[in-house]
Amino acid sequence: MEELLNGLNEAQQEAVVSTEGFIRVIAGAGSGKTRALTHRYAFIVNELGIDPGNILSVTFTNKASHEMRRRVKKMVGGEQDTGFITTYHGFCVRVLREDIHRLFYPKNFIILDVEDQKILLREIFEEMELKMNDKTFKRILDKIGILKGNTHYVQQMILRGEMPSADDAGDMDGQIIQRYLKKQKRVYGLDFDDLLNFVFVLFDQYKEVLEKWQDRLYYIQVDEFQDSSLKQFELVKKLSEKHGNLFVVGDPDQTIYEWRGADPKYMVDFDQFFQDTQTIFLNQNYRSTPQILSLGNALIQNNYFRVDKDMVTANPEGLKVVHYHGKSEIEEAKWIVQRMQKLVEEGAEYRQMAVLYRANYLSRFIEQELISANIEYTIFGGFKFFDRLEIKDALAHLRMIAMEDDLSFSRIINVPKRQIGKKRMQFIRAKAEEEGRSLYDTLKKYADHDRLRSTGAKSFIEAIESLKDKKEEWTVSELLQEAMQRTGYEAYRREDGDQERLDNLTELLHSIVQYEQTLGEDIDLDEYLQMISLYTDDDRDDQVNSVKMMTIHTAKGLEYPYVFVVGMTESVLPNVRALRERKERALEEERRLAYVAVTRAEKELYLTESEGFQNGGQRKYPSRFIFEVEEDLYERVGELDEALIEEAKEYIQATHHQSKQQQATGFSKGERVSHPVFGHGTIEGIDEKKNTYHVFFDKMKAPRPISRNFKKLEKLKES
Repeated sequence: MEELLNGLNEAQQEAVVSTEGFIRVIAGAGSGKTRALTHRYAFIVNELGIDPGNILSVTFTNKASHEMRRRVKKMVGGEQDTGFITTYHGFCVRVLREDIHRLFYPKNFIILDVEDQKILLREIFEEMELKMNDKTFKRILDKIGILKGNTHYVQQMILRGEMPSADDAGDMDGQIIQRYLKKQKRVYGLDFDDLLNFVFVLFDQYKEVLEKWQDRLYYIQVDEFQDSSLKQFELVKKLSEKHGNLFVVGDPDQTIYEWRGADPKYMVDFDQFFQDTQTIFLNQNYRSTPQILSLGNALIQNNYFRVDKDMVTANPEGLKVVHYHGKSEIEEAKWIVQRMQKLVEEGAEYRQMAVLYRANYLSRFIEQELISANIEYTIFGGFKFFDRLEIKDALAHLRMIAMEDDLSFSRIINVPKRQIGKKRMQFIRAKAEEEGRSLYDTLKKYADHDRLRSTGAKSFIEAIESLKDKKEEWTVSELLQEAMQRTGYEAYRREDGDQERLDNLTELLHSIVQYEQTLGEDIDLDEYLQMISLYTDDDRDDQVNSVKMMTIHTAKGLEYPYVFVVGMTESVLPNVRALRERKERALEEERRLAYVAVTRAEKELYLTESEGFQNGGQRKYPSRFIFEVEEDLYERVGELDEALIEEAKEYIQATHHQSKQQQATGFSKGERVSHPVFGHGTIEGIDEKKNTYHVFFDKMKAPRPISRNFKKLEKLKES
């Protein structure tokens, strides 16, 4: 036990040994929360004697879960099954692998990513003879996302037999969506939304399944809890009902995914959802200098919706934070690159530097300067590894071996070329539809047909069949190697001459071998494919000596000795579109985003912006976030005219929706108010997200949403 608590501070130790009941840990940036989580997990296994199969530990990304599994295995012994250290989606896959048969789906269902969704839509657009473009795809995918906001649609996906005809689905979009669901069902494909929804339907319809999982999971711990959505919150709430042990860690000041459904209220109001909640604060920062921390604290204190905490550090003093103001974007970029070169002269390395920005387009002017200075750089979160064409092709070969699905078949049947083009595919599709077969089955049946005799159909079938025979005895890495050779895919890529694609295939193989070795668990092909489908992180090698460039969202959870936050311009950070759509709530999230950027820095922090004009001709002003912190917390470099400062402040004032004071002195739930038109009423609730009061007026039949900015709503003076 001493070993587990060694090297942890008092608050971390308290978190580790607090195992029973509902516990909330408010863990600030750089406060060693991962350490606390892994040591707590090991404490439950080693000191309480609980089997890892009875502990669910939810992380926000696959990368985080792999890292945690690696650390935990060192502490609890490598032979233990740590499969329940996973993401929300990963956990749902585990549930469905055991129990989806009750919904008449096979346990080796396919997980669809956005690229797969687009392939299905392309097929539908061809069938309906509609014009295709990315805008339409985005609109339809957004509508599918809205439909999957609740679980109603799942019923028609799990009904046995035919689904309702797509032609009865109303407007054109409705028909496309209905066809899409039909195709999804046909390939037994689930997208990320479906994973959660199918689990909810399983739990609702089969109480014994819910009880089985509740019984099994004695301890549940969730990392990055501030980024949980309503559904994710409901899931852990349901699962923890029986044993009542839920431990959540997070920092409401780092909620930056509200636009994706995350809601900090589950963290902030955790003690209202669960009685007798114990709260622990991890507020010692191990990452940054006192100077960087002071600026971060001063910035985030301007937020209203948070749990108050001040981060402290025992780290030695460092340099003052620098705010650089340039006369143009080019000047800004040149200054940044010169500063980097100076740091290298002083003994730093380029790999220790990160450039963070609010939006991808802001990287361009810095990139140009880095190129002309001949400095290596890596863009993170750009084109993700698993989204690359050759990687998706390689995984489609593995999927064909595992489940012969139509999606993978369509993707690789003519890669390399086998004379099976559009016309022959139409023939195969028509026969498959007619006979209710899969495309691959149809190809096998009609390989000797006149239409297919002169093609490479037979050699493709031979390759796939020979690999299927070996599926049980070969490892995933062996199957991949053989598949690439027997189908001619590797030779095709070699002739293609694109070395980067070959390197990526080698990297994929390497990652599988590594996975097989480090986890030391027998992983079958189906399991690997489902796991990899959930892998959405950019898993780049961090060791290359290059400047790292990424959006602030991508930077979350990372840390670098030298950080440059560029383009700190009003309307960029905070983002004008977000402010327009979500008003005060968005301003708080944008401030949290700036806070996340600031707290990535260990030794030195540079905030840069420049004059000029934005798209649309709007003049550029420094971000309000720079003006919100006391001037003695940073050093200004570059000439910033007083007149421009005044103009900037006036512009910010004009676009600022509501001050913190106004909010703080607003009405609270239960108060009686008076409205000039609706008369007297009672405030039944407050929607922080939409910045509205829900008021039930005495003369109305239902509550009305009234903006918190509405000046004519007054406190009722009762006679």
